Amino acid sequence: MKAAVIYEHGGPGSIRYEAGYPDPKVGVGEVVVRVKAATLNYHDIFTRRGMPGIKVPMPCIMGIDFAGDIVALGAGVDDWMVGDRVMIDPVDRVGGGGLIGEVRPGGLAEYCAVPTHNLVRLPPSVSYEAAACLPVAYGTALRMMVTIGQVKAGEKVLILGASGGVGTCCVQLAKLAGAEVIVCASSTEKLARLQDLGADYGIDYSREDFVKWVYTKYGKPHRRRFDGGVDVVVNFTGGDTWVPSLRALHRQGRLLTCGATAGFDPKEDLRYIWTFELKILGSNGWMREDLTTLLDLISSGELTPIIDRALSLPEANEAFRLLEDRIVFGKVIVAP
Repeated sequence: MKAAVIYEHGGPGSIRYEAGYPDPKVGVGEVVVRVKAATLNYHDIFTRRGMPGIKVPMPCIMGIDFAGDIVALGAGVDDWMVGDRVMIDPVDRVGGGGLIGEVRPGGLAEYCAVPTHNLVRLPPSVSYEAAACLPVAYGTALRMMVTIGQVKAGEKVLILGASGGVGTCCVQLAKLAGAEVIVCASSTEKLARLQDLGADYGIDYSREDFVKWVYTKYGKPHRRRFDGGVDVVVNFTGGDTWVPSLRALHRQGRLLTCGATAGFDPKEDLRYIWTFELKILGSNGWMREDLTTLLDLISSGELTPIIDRALSLPEANEAFRLLEDRIVFGKVIVAP
């Protein structure tokens, strides 16, 4: 089969495309999925580079998020049929077998063997490409914004890193909730596209201090009142943006985080947390019910996964480069 493979951890360009990689063997309680579409996440970049404490068996086929058709059934599989359309939930919540696309082969290949407890039925109304966007980026966004963050109508929500997969979903979810949405991105082009998605205001953080922008627009937060600042800041970048995010919140505001792409150990200033009674809410991944909610939102037309472009499997290194260099708006599809 065709596959994009790494034989050791490495930097850009270290993925090898192979046209004759061995086909997967279907095990007991597994199916083989013909991959129709996969998408990339920063987790795939971290897997390629290598992460402390996580041993990745080599050779490794990455690709956490993907969707396709069942083409073969293993022994003991009686609730699925060849031809069923499926989306993959890559987290093993039953067998302790580890993450698909990390410790077992993932979706950057023509075929993939998948345990049945990782399968989610894909309704005809949702495309393979849309489904491949969901688990990691959109599942994480929904859990952070809705399940954990409980963003409400009328709230002012500031979203950092808004142009990526998680960010574009956060924008749509905040607007669905009826919030006023302020987005941060690195170019006027990205800001224009975010406003097309429904964002009310855009800040080019490469040219403008987002805290000063918030103070000018809404006033400086007051420690004894509940005015000034914003209600919610979405920050999954960390790094140098962490303390400024605290400063942008009004009293009892909420900072939502689900990652730290720019650094997990930023400088902290606890004075803002206690002085303004801030709530720091972490969100870790998604649950199966979050994915079901997303499929319903897409089927009803209320949510549309944003896809930047589609590349072929031999272009896997280029797809990683686009994501790593933050060139993409939304998600990058990789199709065998």
